[in-house]
Amino acid sequence: MAVPVTILCGELGAGKTTLLSRLLETADSEIAVLVNDVGEVNVDANLVEARTDLETGDEVVALENGCICCSLGGELSRAVIRLWKEHEFDHLVVEASGVGEPEPIARQFVRGPAGGPYDLEAVVTVVDARRFHDRFADGDDVPVQQGADEEGTRPLSDLVLEQVEFCDLLVVNKCDLVSGEERDRVVALLETLQPRAEIMMSEYGDLEPETLLGSERFELETVRDSAGWKRQIEADAETGEQDHDGHDEKHAHNHDGEDGDENDPAHDHAHPPERYGIEVEGYHRRRPFHPERFAELLRSLPDGLVRAKGLTWIAGREKQAITTSTAGTETTLEVTGRWIASFSEERQETYRQGQPDLAWDDEHGDREIRLALIGRDVDWTALESRLDDCLLTDEEMGTDWSKYENPAPTGMGETVAISSVSDPEASS
Repeated sequence: MAVPVTILCGELGAGKTTLLSRLLETADSEIAVLVNDVGEVNVDANLVEARTDLETGDEVVALENGCICCSLGGELSRAVIRLWKEHEFDHLVVEASGVGEPEPIARQFVRGPAGGPYDLEAVVTVVDARRFHDRFADGDDVPVQQGADEEGTRPLSDLVLEQVEFCDLLVVNKCDLVSGEERDRVVALLETLQPRAEIMMSEYGDLEPETLLGSERFELETVRDSAGWKRQIEADAETGEQDHDGHDEKHAHNHDGEDGDENDPAHDHAHPPERYGIEVEGYHRRRPFHPERFAELLRSLPDGLVRAKGLTWIAGREKQAITTSTAGTETTLEVTGRWIASFSEERQETYRQGQPDLAWDDEHGDREIRLALIGRDVDWTALESRLDDCLLTDEEMGTDWSKYENPAPTGMGETVAISSVSDPEASS
């Protein structure tokens, strides 16, 4: 019988270790904890029975209640398979790095070798209520990472929101540090960012073990496609609304091959986001951004914009499909694919036959800008106007785009980070 697995995510300081220690103190079952991070295992010293450093450099801590904690070196799949072969336990908890993405870890338990002996039950993200409120839900943005610039450093704020967006249980921790109104504002924003996730409140990581173990919530495709920004982009594509240049778009091409859940029912919010001024809007154009004007906008985003994500077409990057990902005051531009229109006519035809619903422009093919925008008390009309001002003019469409100063990346997987000083006047 496969061993159930829970992946525990959250940024440094959110309270993952405290939650883990309480879980190990109170759970009746024998739990193995794999720390997927640098450094030694960090658990409550009162629980430790024996600490062993293996010849491989791995560290195993045996606990008084029959549980074990491990900091295993090497590739994750090999580590958890070796752990399964050498120890007996009822449940595995993987504590992810505070700066790690949860989806690659989850995939190893679903589609990798670890999917044999293990069954992934849940991905849990722990959120520091105070920090999240001050950074994203309040009017004053607090930077997550100093010095994020245009040299390829990926902002930690983007990873924080990705951990929120890829999970099926959110634990809002340190609720004792926020007021009831502030807590509800955090919950409303979390519900907008990840509408499918269950949300639990805690202080000092104090939760019943059954909240984290035995839930059987996880489904890879559902969790992957349920982030608020993805649902907005899919909804916009399905409405078939006219875009800026008059094209009737009925389908958005997804360059990473992900398909949305078209039959997903609307989420019944316990804390209506509208009460806190939180809204989700879409932006779709079939004309490229001028690279210099777009970069300047990203350096002066409107106060209150929490999340912007989607595909962008940037003049001078005719091959590269670039994902724009804004989290608070930090934006990452990353090459995540290639426009089908940039391939040879023969390859274009092959791709288009495989995607008969792909929206296609006679001149520009599948190149487009399609963004989802999430924010609080944002003047959406003003922001849309600013985005439109970043588009190439009719005259610029006929010029040589390679002459523009262009900070956008060129290689697959290459990233560029741009910091913004929020502009309160831009949202009023």
